[in-house]
Amino acid sequence: MRSRGAELVFGCAAALLSYPDDTFAEDLEAVRTRLAAVGDRRARTQLAMACSRLGSAGPTAAAARYVDTFDLARRRTLHLTYYRHGDTRERGAALAELADAYRAAGVRLRPGELPDFLPAMLELAAVHREGVALLGEFRAELDTLQHALERAESPYATVVGAVTAVLGTPSHVVLPRWRRSRPVRAVTAHGQPRPLAPPEVLAHGITTRGGGAP
Repeated sequence: MRSRGAELVFGCAAALLSYPDDTFAEDLEAVRTRLAAVGDRRARTQLAMACSRLGSAGPTAAAARYVDTFDLARRRTLHLTYYRHGDTRERGAALAELADAYRAAGVRLRPGELPDFLPAMLELAAVHREGVALLGEFRAELDTLQHALERAESPYATVVGAVTAVLGTPSHVVLPRWRRSRPVRAVTAHGQPRPLAPPEVLAHGITTRGGGAP
């Protein structure tokens, strides 16, 4: 299912999908220095393209683009459970199950952070195999997000594309143990959820420091 260096792809994607704060230039450089270790050529190319485009804007413009892309658009949220459930009780149950997966992997989220935030899920996948299976379960949502970003001609589309490239096809995805008996529901469109900050966790030397909104 995964190519050599897949965990590195997940860590790099987590950094690139985080809010571009004052340290974002350092994160971009950290990603660039690690691209040679990515075995999947397609993923490596897509991450390099993203670095080039994301690095072309100044800090203020980069932050504004991030907010416009993810916090104001209806079908480009980074909170993956929202595609299925919206703000419903079912989403609350799904978030609780995701939180259980983080605890089982020994990864802690800060108070107030949601476990369905894509950069957080990518950081989990970068350090634990259960996180990779978790991303695979949300492959339909990742595909929906990627297509929406492509339609918007967003540089973030290639970041999500790099993730799906190393995940493999949905038929090759193995669900985590705590979700194997639960069916994957169809993706539905909902309004934009409240933005939340990603966790500060370390994977492959790349720290996710930003927030979901300024």
